[in-house]
Amino acid sequence: MTHRDLRVLPKAHLHLHFSGSMRHLTLVELADKHGVRLPDALRTDWPPELSAADERGWFRFQRLYDIARSVLRTEDDVRRLVREAAEDDRADGSRWLEIQVDPSGYANRFHGITEFTDLVLDAARDASAATGIAVQVVIAANRTRHPLDARTLARLASQYVGRGVVGFGLSNDERRGTTSEFAPAFRIARHAGLLAVPHGGELCGPATVRTCLDELGAGRIGHGVRSVEDPDLLKRLVDAQVALEVCPASNVSLGVYRRPEDVPLRRLYEAGARIALGADDPLLFGSRLAEQYESARSVHAFTDEELADLARGSILASTAPPETRKALLTEIDTWLGVTAPAAVPAS
Repeated sequence: MTHRDLRVLPKAHLHLHFSGSMRHLTLVELADKHGVRLPDALRTDWPPELSAADERGWFRFQRLYDIARSVLRTEDDVRRLVREAAEDDRADGSRWLEIQVDPSGYANRFHGITEFTDLVLDAARDASAATGIAVQVVIAANRTRHPLDARTLARLASQYVGRGVVGFGLSNDERRGTTSEFAPAFRIARHAGLLAVPHGGELCGPATVRTCLDELGAGRIGHGVRSVEDPDLLKRLVDAQVALEVCPASNVSLGVYRRPEDVPLRRLYEAGARIALGADDPLLFGSRLAEQYESARSVHAFTDEELADLARGSILASTAPPETRKALLTEIDTWLGVTAPAAVPAS
């Protein structure tokens, strides 16, 4: 059977972390440039062997991520990262990218969270112009930090509504902190018109997803795969069309599921869930966006029609304006070979 090229299937990418989007070659070059010592797992034994099944495993994952982030030392480094992320996404068929960043993780080196956010948004505008892919930003708080820090970030994000920031997230280890304590920050963000996109239902079970819906007002869930364990919750997500940002490679690399075929992508899809496939952290997991679609095809036996459906789900779950969504949905139909019915002449 001849398959259509998944790299030209138009799609949106809604789950990509900032430093985790970096090319491996760029990581090595910047580390050498700035004198940052990389462990073998990030230099010669890449991609690293990972697991987050316990706190020790997550600590190692976070340590590698922090080392990768530390190579970003100059404005040019940041601009290079954003431009290359857009280039790689464009090559994978992405037409709308929402990249997630916690400015507080970069504030010390870039003169504060406001200055760093300005830099990222300026880099995103330049990358959009250079590649033709729309690059938007999600500001994300960190579960391991105090909820008051999240409020500060929510107020920051609110200042950039209409200027490139489209959502407010919550990331890091679900097993840390109390999700409901971040509700005030999410109220600030939602009141400003930002989409609430917290992580939930990956390392922890479906209860975290419920909290994200009930306490944080989530309009989209980062990961959310464990929702499949609670039929009532899954029905609620389906009925409300709250999209799940499913990242198959991440789920396996972090030990949420042992094998690629164990990821419940097919079960979620057949239940009617709106799904937006994402690459999460390509630098650490070793695969980018198109490879998540290829996994759906090769591991989960998705047909081209079903893959087009996944791409539609990503567009509909995005913050793209209606005219952009309409145009991209038409392009998906073109990829699939669907033609609009001929107009019926007026009698």
